[in-house]
Amino acid sequence: MESHLEKQNRDVLQKSFEEMISTLPKENCWGFSEDQYQYQGFWFTPRFLQGALSAQQQFQAQPTDIILCSSPRTGTAWLKSLTFATITRTSYNDSTTPLLSKMPHDVVPFMEFDHAQFSTNRHLGIPLLATHLPYSFLPRSIIDSGCKLIYICRDPKDTFVSLYHFIAGHCKSQNTQPIQLDEAFELFYEGVSMFGPYWDHVLGYWKASLERPDKLMFLKYEDLVEDTVLYLKKTAEFMGYPFSSEEQQQGVPENIVKMCSFDNLSGLEVIKTGRHRETENNIFFRKGKVGDWKNYLTTEMAQRLDQRTLQKLSGSGLSL
Repeated sequence: MESHLEKQNRDVLQKSFEEMISTLPKENCWGFSEDQYQYQGFWFTPRFLQGALSAQQQFQAQPTDIILCSSPRTGTAWLKSLTFATITRTSYNDSTTPLLSKMPHDVVPFMEFDHAQFSTNRHLGIPLLATHLPYSFLPRSIIDSGCKLIYICRDPKDTFVSLYHFIAGHCKSQNTQPIQLDEAFELFYEGVSMFGPYWDHVLGYWKASLERPDKLMFLKYEDLVEDTVLYLKKTAEFMGYPFSSEEQQQGVPENIVKMCSFDNLSGLEVIKTGRHRETENNIFFRKGKVGDWKNYLTTEMAQRLDQRTLQKLSGSGLSL
């Protein structure tokens, strides 16, 4: 139960947050019922911004933590499933894993939603947490504790198309009108999107991965799709949960990949009928395909986004 002191602290934080947010640049866009606010170069919904600020002040990372980092719609749920199944492979089997009855976002909680204020209810036996926060927003304790981070990114064209459909689906479930794809495209292109500009989000983690390769693993969604078993083994090694030669002979990594596949997870009853907060679970699982943008973007749109990507990533050594 929340103590009187915790409630007082929460009320004080809430008041200071409301005062601060009222001074920020804002946009009513993407069909959301609430404004999005720009803070320190990135765009947030009020709830995520408040979570970010609370986490910065209060979240206490453990040295054993593994934080899964991503911009929305870049493979977050898949990465959560693969890493959770890997870490808990001796505790659960194919028929008992919580992944069969819970949404990946409920199995691996978001730091800025679930543990931003007081982390007394953390299940420390499973060291995984997730965040959509840009690298520059991470609580100091994450950097100081020396815990490990895994970042996943994706082709901006597929990221945009997936984000558009996710938000459109969310709007429909809330009985609000989604915006047109071309209008959303211009917003994304200009960097006005959840946790955007997207390229700045990616670059923050890319640069950190070059500085601290032992602490930050940088993954591309497309690589993970192309050779999931290989990258799962690399990820397991990085996390400190490597597959033994015996496990590899028994096909344990392949079993995890199969269990966590898009087709398998999206077919589960919990995904078809459940809800994560106020969003229906099935909205989180769309296609998971590489190159699906070709079905939605004109040639000109794709070229403009590619040009923007080249321009933004110029000199970084990264290509998307």
